[in-house]
Amino acid sequence: MKSLLKVILWILLLTVACSFGYAQQSGIRNNYTIQNGLTHLKIERSIIYSPVKGWLYNHHAAIAVFKGKLIAIWSNGLIDEDSPGQRVVFSVSKDFKQWPAPQVLAQPSKAVNGIQNILTAAGFYQFKDTLVAYYGEYEKDRTHTHLWAKTTTDGLHWSKPIDLHLPLIPNHGPEAIKNGRLIISGNFSFPYTDDRSGLAGWKMSSFYPDSLYTQDNSATFYKPAEKLGLPPLCEGSFFQTDDAVLHMLLRVTGKGWKGKLWLTESRDNGSIWSKPNETNFSDNDSKFHFGRLPDKRYYYVGIPDTLHHYDRNPLVLAIAADGKYFNKQYIIADELYQLKQKGLWKGGQYGYPHTTISNGYMYVIISRQKESIEVIRFKLNQLP
Repeated sequence: MKSLLKVILWILLLTVACSFGYAQQSGIRNNYTIQNGLTHLKIERSIIYSPVKGWLYNHHAAIAVFKGKLIAIWSNGLIDEDSPGQRVVFSVSKDFKQWPAPQVLAQPSKAVNGIQNILTAAGFYQFKDTLVAYYGEYEKDRTHTHLWAKTTTDGLHWSKPIDLHLPLIPNHGPEAIKNGRLIISGNFSFPYTDDRSGLAGWKMSSFYPDSLYTQDNSATFYKPAEKLGLPPLCEGSFFQTDDAVLHMLLRVTGKGWKGKLWLTESRDNGSIWSKPNETNFSDNDSKFHFGRLPDKRYYYVGIPDTLHHYDRNPLVLAIAADGKYFNKQYIIADELYQLKQKGLWKGGQYGYPHTTISNGYMYVIISRQKESIEVIRFKLNQLP
């Protein structure tokens, strides 16, 4: 009964919002139109992995700087996206340029019917001298979603899988907010924990009533949105402003895509999230990553172009001094990659960027047409 009342209350709030101009846009916005005239950053780039034969699908990459080394993880499939047998692999580099052949971080288990499950790389989190790698698992029909973690103290040798008892596939790994709480960016759920290790105490949280979902993965964000009259919202990334407000931007995909990110916010450290609203921040229909520069400005790395839907090009850095207006735009990269082998949903020049900052550099890892994995870095002193 309580769950039903929550849904009714949520719908009433949504109806009121619509009557008073639901389409009112959030103050968070950018000013990207076309890439002509924008500054191209001076970059270095390195291919981490490009398949020759087999394991032709590579996506969902994340990168970390750990004990003087660069560590990358990603989803690694035989041919098609998110098909049975997809695993998670990693590679470690000492110099950014040389990347050894990937090693397997995690293999999928088998479902009751004997079909292999599917694993998805889900990012990193560092606690003291330990690096944690996260990955999600579900069955072929996108059920029994489960989050796992493994730890390392040297980047090469990993622990046994640790069950986090969370039914989601994260978009990005955990990030710490001001009070030390960790928050995971999912599709529509944003679990949090006050356990600084990132390995226990996780609690689910979402802008949806908990009666509308049991798990959060790449197939489950459509129905809750449809029930509440929202577009398909997914693949969040957040930043926190100095007033302690959390701003979670969301991708819109499928038939709901209209070239804009949406926004939900939390004012209580991630326990409760506001109803989502459309922003005036342009988006190509892809994953993106928000963060904060050492000089305290806020940044976005993603694909803001709306003229070439789903091309995922160019890769852009946008900066905001106030966390609202991302009005400084830079081209990180726009060179084309030629696909070697077609596969299900393979495409997109600069797919699913993830970033990290270390020693005056920003590192950006992406997939190229969901086939090769590349890392780009540039010096932050180029950003006046």
